Amino acid sequence: MIDLRNLSRRGFLNMAAAGAAASVLPSGLIRPAFAASPLAAVKEEDAVIGFGHVGPVTDEGWTWSHHQGVLAVKEAFPKLKKVLEVENVPYSADATRTYRQFVSEGANMIFDTSSTGDFLHEVVKRAPEVAFMECNGHITMDNLGWYYLAHWYPTYVVGVAAGMLSKTGKLGYVASFPVASVYASTNAFLMGARTVNPNATCQTIAINSWFDPQAAAQAGTALIDNGCDFLFGIMDEAAYLQVAEKRGVWAAMWNTDIRRYGPNSYVSSIIIDFKKYYVEQVGKRLAGTWTPETALFSMGAGVDRDAWGEKVPAEVGKAADAVRDKILGGWSPFVGELKDSKGNVKVAKGQQMTELELYNWDWSIEGVTGL
Repeated sequence: MIDLRNLSRRGFLNMAAAGAAASVLPSGLIRPAFAASPLAAVKEEDAVIGFGHVGPVTDEGWTWSHHQGVLAVKEAFPKLKKVLEVENVPYSADATRTYRQFVSEGANMIFDTSSTGDFLHEVVKRAPEVAFMECNGHITMDNLGWYYLAHWYPTYVVGVAAGMLSKTGKLGYVASFPVASVYASTNAFLMGARTVNPNATCQTIAINSWFDPQAAAQAGTALIDNGCDFLFGIMDEAAYLQVAEKRGVWAAMWNTDIRRYGPNSYVSSIIIDFKKYYVEQVGKRLAGTWTPETALFSMGAGVDRDAWGEKVPAEVGKAADAVRDKILGGWSPFVGELKDSKGNVKVAKGQQMTELELYNWDWSIEGVTGL
């Protein structure tokens, strides 16, 4: 497996430590190279490509975004023998059975769009001729790579806007599970807000699901009842935005532009786009040039903040975008001293967190509660 411990904000890898080269592509992908032999080329008309999703393609969120990538693949390669797509793949042995079925149907390349971990890896080990890519994965093999989004940067930008818009300084967050992507999101959100209001806090409620509109609505209601006047979260649907609209508080979302569900409350969203990447990866697999890689989509290249909501004051958007411009210029806000929720120093003063540390963030900063 490749060692990414020295991956920096600008995407350069310490080659002595990792034994591999790295580069930042014009697309903005932070992509270290991986030393593995390419899998054999496949004729387009003989190729089978599989996609396994955690939710429904109609969620207007995470799975919908990946499905747009599937559609882009179909358009780019119209002669593909078959494109397999399964929704609502659970984090259980059923996931293993799904991916085994893909292999049995002749899949040459399989995308796990929501990291089923060991349930996928069991299949990867037994199908060395198949290329696997795991979204939000954490290990590589000779036929397995992973890819994800550096969402903590646009989230920090949205946090700046939240700090300016919140009157109480009490921010609410509807979370899925206590996992790294959620810690990175809540922490970046509050850090951005605290550049405006140093006393801001972020109360989090985890609902143990990525897609549960009823639970998300209940969590949003509880957060507002507790005094939060700005809601954020990492859900795959619009439930808490609808609650915010009814209660007259601000809200920011994830995945797509769903402002129509709360036009007066909508501030922005963390927008994601997998289309170009999926087309590129399938193209490499067909050409016989695919090797496993680890890729993070940089802000402005696969992940970004959405256009500001109609009701967001111009001065708020301008101030937040000034921070966005600094980040695009190479500045990182994730510099110590940073303490966890128990007061322990986790990042020393002046130390900048690496991309891998941000990707694997598994602790809450001071001011975040509920995780």
